[in-house]
Parts: sequence; C-alpha cells; structure tokens
Amino acid sequence: MRPDIHLLYLLLRLLALLPLRALHAVGAGLGRLLLWRRGRTARVVAANLAIARPGLDAAARAALLREAMAEGGKTITEIVKIWGGGAQRALGLVREVRGGELFDAALAAGKGVIVAAPHLGCWELLNYWLCSRTPMAILYRPPRVAAVEQLLRKVRGALAPEQVRAEGAGVRTLYKRLAAGGTVGILPDQKPRAGEGEFAPFFGRDALTMVLLPRLAARTGATVLFAFAERLPRGAGFRIHILPAPAGLADADLGVACAALNRGVEACVERAFAQYQWQYRRWSGHGLPNPYKQ
Repeated sequence: MRPDIHLLYLLLRLLALLPLRALHAVGAGLGRLLLWRRGRTARVVAANLAIARPGLDAAARAALLREAMAEGGKTITEIVKIWGGGAQRALGLVREVRGGELFDAALAAGKGVIVAAPHLGCWELLNYWLCSRTPMAILYRPPRVAAVEQLLRKVRGALAPEQVRAEGAGVRTLYKRLAAGGTVGILPDQKPRAGEGEFAPFFGRDALTMVLLPRLAARTGATVLFAFAERLPRGAGFRIHILPAPAGLADADLGVACAALNRGVEACVERAFAQYQWQYRRWSGHGLPNPYKQ
C-alpha cells in the first residue's frame, strides 16, 4: 500500500472512534454549509427535487432541500465509521432488516440473485451486509485514482465483494456467476454511456436508463431484488430494506423493462426520500433538455 494511502487508512481508523451521531452532525453541517453557499451542488439538488416533487409549494420545497443537503453531507462523513471501524463493527450498526426473507428465499432457489442497489442511504454498509450472507460480485467503474482501490481492499477485508469492471469481460463474468446460481450487485440508477441505455420515465421525466440489468434478468432467469440501507435518525444506526422487483423488469421490450427498473428505484427512494443522491445529474445529456443550466 502506498504511504499516503496507508496514512489515510490510519486516519480513518482514528476518526472511526467518534460516535456515529457526531459524524452525522458534522455531515449535516457540511451539507447546510454547501446550501448556504448556493454552489453547483445545491443548484443540482434543487433542480432534481423540482422534478421529483413538482407539487410542493416554495416553503415545502425549501425544507426538503435543507433536509436533502444535510443527508448528503451525512453520506460523506458516515463513511469514516463504515470504513474506519472495519466491516464487522459496521455490521453492528444494522438495527433492523426488512424483507430479509426475500433474500433468503432467492438464495435458496439457486437460480441466481441480482441485487439492484440504488444510490440511497449507506450503500457501502449494504455491501457488507450482503457479503456477510453470501459471496457477491459487484459491477463497478474503477476510481480515477488507482491507489484508492488499495484502500478499498484494505477497509473491506474479508467482506470485500468481487469487483467486476463495467466492460465486456466483466459483463461475461456476471452472466457466468448468475448461471452458477451466484449473486451480483448492480447500481440500477447509474447513467449509462450514450448508446448503452434506453429512455424511460423516472419520477415522471425521461432519463437514460441502463439495459444491462434487465438483459441479465431476462437471459439468466435470476431473481431481482432491490435493496438499500436506510440511515436512522440521531445516529441510531441503519435499517436494511429488501424489496421485490416490479413486474416487467425482465420483459423482452426494453422500454417496458427499463420503466419497471426505474419504478423499482422509485419504490426504494420513497422510503427514505431525502437520503437519495440528489446531487447526481440523472436527467441530463444524450439529447435530453438540461434542467441544470443556469
């Protein structure tokens, strides 16, 4: 491990001694500071909330914006606890699991499991929980700084998932794992590259949506489940949610399948609305009108 990455790891270990409630308080303060500065992040979040919650009046939208910015800050600071304390200690922060029987049944069926995990709540803790139940591969794009991968391998330890690059060979690996009855995890709301997606409604507005997950489901017959780790108030811990996939997700018509995929993401988001990654420019590019232009 590079010396600077090792120092970062030691710093994470030290900061992880802080209570989760304190880290969340710092994160909420960071989010509110970004809102006060009215920079790009705050403008993107405001534009996204206007799309997803068009019926709110000005006061309600402002309150939701404050909450979403605070939750976005918590996402940043809580990772200190999740990574710095080690996977087993992080799992001790899980207070409740809702829908765990769905995951158990899918594993027992032996037909493969696709876990669709949106950018919602604490997805790194969700990875730990899933990997504590079964070996899992996740589709990912390598970090811009290659040395960060060393840090991720170190902090995840024995509960590290197999990381499969989002490219041809990696996709073939996912098919093989599912055909063998294994489990894979995919971020279903990751905006695909041009030519690799299908336009489908997301909170009432078209967004370019991945076709990989529906194709995997259709070709392998694997069970698709949606999952996320909800952040509980006042640093009380986290609640894992497992939800069934909407009907039509494996439809041969990719328009139908992608619409179902987005409904699955929406169903998760509605359970912890402010904890979604509203900083993401989900409705932009690829010929769509740009709601983020100022």
